[in-house]
Amino acid sequence: MQIQVNTDHNIHGGERLATYVTTDLENSLSRFSGWLTRVEVHLSEDGGSKPEDKKCVIEARPGGKQPVAVTHHATNVDDAYAGAAHKLGRVLDSRYSRAHDHKGSDSIRHMPAPEDPELVGVIEDEPRS
Repeated sequence: MQIQVNTDHNIHGGERLATYVTTDLENSLSRFSGWLTRVEVHLSEDGGSKPEDKKCVIEARPGGKQPVAVTHHATNVDDAYAGAAHKLGRVLDSRYSRAHDHKGSDSIRHMPAPEDPELVGVIEDEPRS
């Protein structure tokens, strides 16, 4: 899983911020590491007059699936990143479980045929009305 961190010219932090984000995402998304091919983090400042002018967009690309993107606005970069990372974890958990857990068990079509001689032929031996 590749992790790429992008910032605009208004966000300060440089290599230290990129290292923190990369390490945190590797730890929090480790259960999806075989499923995700790349994760891109975009940190920016909207520049508006709103108090929540920092924005973090995280895009995750699962292999063979459509990319997933989440956005979070906050008053500082740390809160914007933390909110987006939390949202991404929830979305990926939901999508991963839908793709890999089929309601907790196998379908009846994949279950083996009954081996109990009392059950074999029960339907065939019933009288028809």
